[in-house]
Amino acid sequence: MNTSKGSLPPRSNGQQGTNRQQSRPAASTKSKKSTNSTKSNKKKPKKRGFFAKLMRLLLIILLVAVIAALGYAGYLYWKFDQGGFGVDQPVQAGQSASEKPLTMLLLGTDNRPKHPSNLTDVIMVAALNPETQSATVVSLPRDTYVELSGYKKTKINAFYSRFKSKEKTSGILAGDEMKTMMSKYLDIQVDYVTVLDFQGFRDIVDEFGGVDVNISENMCYTDSVDGTNINLKKGQAQLNGDKALDYVRYRKSNCSPATKPSDDFDRNKRQNEVLNSLIAQMQSLGGVLKIGKVLDAVDDNLASDIENAQIKSMIATYWNISKENVEFVPVTGTWRSPYVYIDDKELDAAKQSLQDQISGLSGAAASAAADSP
Repeated sequence: MNTSKGSLPPRSNGQQGTNRQQSRPAASTKSKKSTNSTKSNKKKPKKRGFFAKLMRLLLIILLVAVIAALGYAGYLYWKFDQGGFGVDQPVQAGQSASEKPLTMLLLGTDNRPKHPSNLTDVIMVAALNPETQSATVVSLPRDTYVELSGYKKTKINAFYSRFKSKEKTSGILAGDEMKTMMSKYLDIQVDYVTVLDFQGFRDIVDEFGGVDVNISENMCYTDSVDGTNINLKKGQAQLNGDKALDYVRYRKSNCSPATKPSDDFDRNKRQNEVLNSLIAQMQSLGGVLKIGKVLDAVDDNLASDIENAQIKSMIATYWNISKENVEFVPVTGTWRSPYVYIDDKELDAAKQSLQDQISGLSGAAASAAADSP
C-alpha cells in the first residue's frame, strides 16, 4: 500500500484514537484542577481586597483624626486670639514657655454667687521646665501665718483680698502685688498669676466629666447661709463640680453624728489629688475635645496675666507632660488657732524644690546630676 502521502498506518491511527480517549480523563482532571485553581484564585483576591480596604479605611480614619486634631488645635488658638483668657500682647523674646522655665501663682478664691469674697482658699505656686518636661507644685495652707518685711502679719489667704480693696488708691493690681509678695516669700521670681473662683472650679470639673478620687473619711457639713451641703461617703468616687468643691473645701462637721474634722494639710492633699485627676482628664482624647467648652465655662470666673501667645506656647510645650513628672509639695506646720505656723524646714525644702525645677535639677534631672562625678 502506498504511503507516500504521509498517511499513518491503521495501527498508528488506532493508537492515536486510544491516546485521545485516554487523554480525555486527564483533560477532565486538568479541567477540575483548573477550576479549583480558578476558585482558589478568586478567593485570594477577595481576601487581599478585604484587608486592603480595611487598611485604606484605617488610613482614612487616621488622616481624619490628624486633620481634626490640627483643626482643633487651630480652633483653640483662635479662641485665645479672641481674648478673655489672657493678655493680648506679645511675649518678650526668649521668654516663651518653650524656651525657658516659667513660674505661676495659682489662687482659688472663695467667691460664690451667695457668698462674694476675695479670700484665697487655694494658694499654689508652680514651676515648669521645658527641658526636663517636668513641674513642681507647692501648696500652702490658707491659714499660714506670714511674717514678711514690708507686709502686715496675717494669714496668707487675706493678702489678695487686702490688695484688691486697695487697687483704686494704690494703682497696683492685686495680682501684681501677690506676685511680688510670693516672690519674696519663696525666694523665686513669680512670672504669672491666675485667679480662679469657686464657680470656675465647678465648671472645669463638670466640663471634663468629673474627677476620680479616693475619699478617706465620711464628710458632712451644712450651712444654710451660703447653701453649703457637704455629704460625702468614704471610698472611691467620681465627683461632679459641686461635690469636688465640697471635697477640697471640707474642714469640720456640724452634723449628727459628726464626721472627722479636716485640717489645712488634709485639704492641700485633696487639692493635689483633684488637680492630678484633672491632668489625666485633660490629656485624654475626650478631655482634649472638651477644652473649648472649658474655656467658655471659665470665661467669667478666671483672670490671668499670661499673654495669649504664651498660653499657646504652654499648650504646645506641656500638653503631654507625664503625671509622674509633676511633683506635688504640700507644706505643713503646726495649727495654733487661728493660724498655721509653717515648719521652717518644710518651707526651705519647698523653696529648694522650686529652685531645682527652675534650674533643671528636679526629678530625673536631679538624680542624673547627683550620680555624675
